[in-house]
Formats: sequence, structure tokens, C-alpha cells
Amino acid sequence: MLKVTEHGVTITLNGKPPTDGVFWFASALLIGAMGVVVAMSVLPRGLAIGALALLVVASFVFNRMRQNQQQQKSAKLISTGVIDVQAGMISHNSGTVQDRIMVQTTDTFENHGTSLTVFDSNQQKKCHLSGFENAKEVEIVQQVLQGKSLSKRHATIKMRSS
Repeated sequence: MLKVTEHGVTITLNGKPPTDGVFWFASALLIGAMGVVVAMSVLPRGLAIGALALLVVASFVFNRMRQNQQQQKSAKLISTGVIDVQAGMISHNSGTVQDRIMVQTTDTFENHGTSLTVFDSNQQKKCHLSGFENAKEVEIVQQVLQGKSLSKRHATIKMRSS
């Protein structure tokens, strides 16, 4: 839902909150450990040690992938809650937490249809906004962040009696 205010716009985002991946890591580790236990009881000692080594290498690779994902998440991922967008600032309210993201004139935007990514002057991802109802909301947010003004259109409804 988009609401034009005197300082910018307020939009309610209806996306899915991002998951942290802990469940998937725990599941993969449990399945790997069960595989090693089965391998140790069925396979000869050399192959069982190889299966254990494979589990250790797989855990290391998974951890590296997770660290890369966490570094990419250093940028704010906003997909739910209410955002109040003004020229140069995004204020995000997700119930109990309120964040403010300052947007500079040197920042760039990447419009993905129903999502918007903001990059700083070093092309590092500053924030990613998703959960918009349509592409028009994304365009409006981008225009407000760039300092362009919006005007409200007031419609008058006249009723005729018969």
C-alpha cells in the first residue's frame, strides 16, 4: 500500500522475511554425520576414514559459502514492514525494530521490476528493498530518494440525486 505524505511516501512491504540458513546447515550436518556412521559400520576402515574426511571438507566448504552470504547480507535486506521514504533517507519499521538508511547523492540505484537495490559510491550494496506490490511503487521510491517531488492528486466525487 502506497501513501503519499508531505515529506515523501510511506509503503507497506508484503514480501517474505529472509531466512538465515541455520536450519539447512544443521540438517546437512546431521545427514552427513549419519552417512559417516553408516560408512564406518559398512565400509572398510580406509573408506570410512575417507567418508569422514569428505564430511570435514564439505563442512568447510559450506562454512565458506555461509561466510560469503553473511558478508553480502551486511547490506540491509528489507522485504517486510513499513518504509517511510524521504529525499535521501529510508526509515524502515518492522514492528519492534526501526532502521534508518541514509542515501547520498552519489549512490546509484538498480531497479529490478518489483525490487530496488541501492549501491554506494564504491558500488557496494547498501540495501535491497523488495516486497512491493508493483513496479510503479519501485519507481516512486527511486524518484523520492533522488529528491524529485511528488504531487498529490485530489479527486472530487460529485453525487447526483435522482
